[in-house]
Amino acid sequence: MPPSIAPRRRRDDFEASRVYEYPQHLREAIEDAPTGAGVYTFHGEAGDLPLYIGKSVNIRARLLSHLRTPDEARMLRQTRHISHIRTAGEIGALLLEAQMIKAQHPLFNQKLRRNKQLCSLQMRGDVPEVVYSKDIDFATAPDLYGLFASRHAALDALRAVADANKLCYGPLGLEKLPPGKACFRSAIRQCAGVCRGDESPDAHRTRLFTSLLGLQVACWPYAGAIGLVERDEAFTQIHVIHHWCYLGSATTPDEARQLSTVAAGFDADGYKILCRPVLTQSVEIMVL
Repeated sequence: MPPSIAPRRRRDDFEASRVYEYPQHLREAIEDAPTGAGVYTFHGEAGDLPLYIGKSVNIRARLLSHLRTPDEARMLRQTRHISHIRTAGEIGALLLEAQMIKAQHPLFNQKLRRNKQLCSLQMRGDVPEVVYSKDIDFATAPDLYGLFASRHAALDALRAVADANKLCYGPLGLEKLPPGKACFRSAIRQCAGVCRGDESPDAHRTRLFTSLLGLQVACWPYAGAIGLVERDEAFTQIHVIHHWCYLGSATTPDEARQLSTVAAGFDADGYKILCRPVLTQSVEIMVL
């Protein structure tokens, strides 16, 4: 074996072996972890930001899987202890995880960080325009389509809708067309031809609205806050939600009503977690 290869291979083998050499106190923390749903946190040195926040329907099993993942060795070597918070079900774990990540900014979490530029597409007449959550309430504003991290992402999504449905960039505000001129995409059959008279403006408008339906953001369907109830044997939680925003969890209706008085603004992560179960009423809901 060439001399230059042998030392490198020994270093690689050494690094690989270190992946599975975990401090004993981490194993003890995992053995004490519950097998139910909840949120867990990997902590580094006291006073530092958390290293990682995660959720699972089985905390102990998920923690064990972290120990078996070589890519997480660096994080585990920095971990000093692991804490956990039980929830009564998966929805509660998802909501609490999102809330904690945005509040605590763990070093190894890449998603669910607070987005100050949240935007959407809103129909203004026949033209979709980019609007921002800092300017309007996304929980109650009508005719919103998609939730995006930036204006660029919103316009890219609109182009994707246009490309998939042969819509013309001109009427969508994506391209300025000279008066009486057809777009280039119509010449290569990527546009159905509203810009050159092959399709009526009404037909194009109808296809646009139909194409956007899959992105439509649902308005908050209640007059006020609700409690979403989850149970795990004797453990019951009422997750208080208003305007798609998670306000906290309670164990009694009276506690839930107190939480419901907290001001709530639209939350994109809450919307993504809650939209389907709330609108389909596949979960127990308590009007507060």
